[in-house]
Amino acid sequence: MPPFIVILGSRLDLGVVIDGKSLSIAIWESPGSSSASRTSCLLHSLSPLVQHAAIMKSVSSVIAAAVAILQVTSATPVAAPPAPNDQLTISTSSGRLHGKIEKSNPNVRQFLGIPFAQPPLGDLRFAPPKPLPKSTCNKDVEAKKIGPSCLQFLGKAPNVYNRQILEFGLQGKNGTGDISEDCLTLSVWAPTVDSKKGPEPENRKLLPVIIWTFGGGFTTGGVDVPYQIPTQWVQRTQDHLVISYNYRVNFFGFPNARGLKDQIPNPGLLDQRAVVEWARDNIAAFGGDPKRMVLWGQSAGSASVDYYNFAHYNDPIVKGFIMDSGTAQTSIGGTEAKYSNFTFIASQFGCGNLASDPAAELACVRKVDGKKIESFIRDRTNAGTVPSLSFTPVPDNKTVYSNVTDRTLNKKIANVPAIIGTNAQDGVPLSQPYSDSGPSFQTQLITGLSAFFCPATSTTSLRQRAGYTTYRYYYGGNFTNISPAPWLGAYHSSELPMLFGTYGNFRGPSTQLEKQTSEAFQDAYVAFAASSVETTGWKKYEHLGDNTIRNFGNVTGGAAKNIDVKWLERLCNGAKVVANVTQ
Repeated sequence: MPPFIVILGSRLDLGVVIDGKSLSIAIWESPGSSSASRTSCLLHSLSPLVQHAAIMKSVSSVIAAAVAILQVTSATPVAAPPAPNDQLTISTSSGRLHGKIEKSNPNVRQFLGIPFAQPPLGDLRFAPPKPLPKSTCNKDVEAKKIGPSCLQFLGKAPNVYNRQILEFGLQGKNGTGDISEDCLTLSVWAPTVDSKKGPEPENRKLLPVIIWTFGGGFTTGGVDVPYQIPTQWVQRTQDHLVISYNYRVNFFGFPNARGLKDQIPNPGLLDQRAVVEWARDNIAAFGGDPKRMVLWGQSAGSASVDYYNFAHYNDPIVKGFIMDSGTAQTSIGGTEAKYSNFTFIASQFGCGNLASDPAAELACVRKVDGKKIESFIRDRTNAGTVPSLSFTPVPDNKTVYSNVTDRTLNKKIANVPAIIGTNAQDGVPLSQPYSDSGPSFQTQLITGLSAFFCPATSTTSLRQRAGYTTYRYYYGGNFTNISPAPWLGAYHSSELPMLFGTYGNFRGPSTQLEKQTSEAFQDAYVAFAASSVETTGWKKYEHLGDNTIRNFGNVTGGAAKNIDVKWLERLCNGAKVVANVTQ
C-alpha cells in the first residue's frame, strides 16, 4: 500500500499519497464544517500551491508543502465558517454572504438577493444560465435586500389582481415593481441557530428545505411579492428552510427564437434547474438538508415543477414535488406560430430581414436594450393590438414534452412522491370579462375545471396508473382579509398567504379557523419535505373517487379533513371538461 500521510488542520484535513514518483494531495473539510462549497472554493484558491507540490520529489518537501497549504488556508478569509456568534456570515459558491435578522421575526435569518448564475446579458441573453466564476466564492456579498425581478410588465386589463388584491404583485404595487435583466438571484430564509427549536451550532441536525417557484403565467412574478415572503412561516415553525428565486419570464425566458432551435428555447426553465443545483451544493451551510428538499410551485410555477419532473427524471435532486393549481397538462399562454413572434420583435428593432439567417437575427436582438423590448410588448398588449404577442414555454422534448401521457406510463418521470391540489374557485380570476360583482357560478366553474381541476385530475390518474405516490388537496377557504368580496371564495392563489403565513398582514384581523387552517397547511408541506405527509393524517390518493383528498379551510369541516370530490371528477374526461355544468 502506498504511503498515506494525514495532516490535521483547524478547519481542513490534508492527505498526501506517494506512489513511486507520483503523488497526489487531497483536501477535505474537518468535521463540523458546514459546506462542501467552501472546500471547492479553497481548492480553487490553492491550486497553484497544489500544482507546485505535485512536482516535488521528497517526502519531506511534500509534507512541508502540505503544512504551507494549511497555513495559507488559515489565513484565507473564505475558508472560515461563521463564528458561533456570527450566524449571519456564510460562505457559498456565490460568495461570502452577510445576511440579516429583523426585529419583527427575531428567529429567522434572511439571506437575500444571492446571485446563482451570471447576469443573462449580452451574448448570455436567451442562453442557459451560466455558472458563476469560481473566484466568486472569494467575494463578500451584502445579502440583505431582495434582488430586482426579471424584466416584465403588469398589464392594464382589469382583473382580480389589479382591482381587488394587490399583494400578489411585485412589491404590492398596482404596477410593475423593481425589475432588471440582471435578475438571476435567490433568497434563503432559515431559522437562527440559537432559537428555541432551531439547530444547534455544533452537530446540528440539518432541516428540510422547500424551494418555491412563483406563478404568473410565465410572464410576471418574482421573489418580492408581499403575500409570498416566507419569513413568518419560518418564524412560526423553526423546522425548515425556504428558498425563493427569480427566473426569466416572458420574451427573455421563453423567446422561441429560430436561432435557438438546436439549443433550448425555454431558458427560464433552465434557471429553475440551476437553483436546485445551487441548493444541492450550498444549502447545508445554512442548516438545510440537501437530501430533504422539495420543489414547490403554484400556477405557472406549478406547471414548471411538473416540466422539471419530466425533464430531469433521471436526476431530480429533490425528494418530492408540490403542485398548486397547475401541472404539465395545464394550458398556459398563447398559441403563436413557431418563431413568428420573435421575428416580429426583431423586425421592430432594426433586425428585420434576417429570418433567413437565424443566427444573425438572434445576435442582432441580443444587442437591443431589453427594457425597450419589454416596453414595446407592454404598450402593444395594453393597446389591445391584434394579433397579441405571447412568449411562454414551447415543447422542445428537452425541457417541455408534448407526450406527457406516454412518458408517465413509460415511467419517464421522477420516481418521487407529489402533492397535487386545486382551489374551489380557481376559475374566478381567469373568468372574462372582469366584473366587480364577479363571474357567474357556471362561468367560473367551467373555467376552473378546464384550466386547473381537470388537468390536475388527469395528471393524478396517470401517476396512479404508473404506480407513483400522489397526495391530493382541495382548498376551500373563504376568509375576508384574503377574499374581500364574497364571490372571490377560494380563488386562484388564495392558498398562498395561508402557506406563507402572510394571511393576517392586510385588510384586518384573522379568524381562529383561518389561523388553524394556515398552520395545518404549513405543517403538512413541511412534513412532506421532512419525512412523510401522512404523519399529519393526509393519506395517499389511491384512485379517483377515493375519500383521501385533503380539504383545507372548510367552514363546516374545520382546518383539515379528508373528503372525496367525485362530483367534480365526473365532469372531466382526461384533462378536458366534457359535461354540461349547471347550478
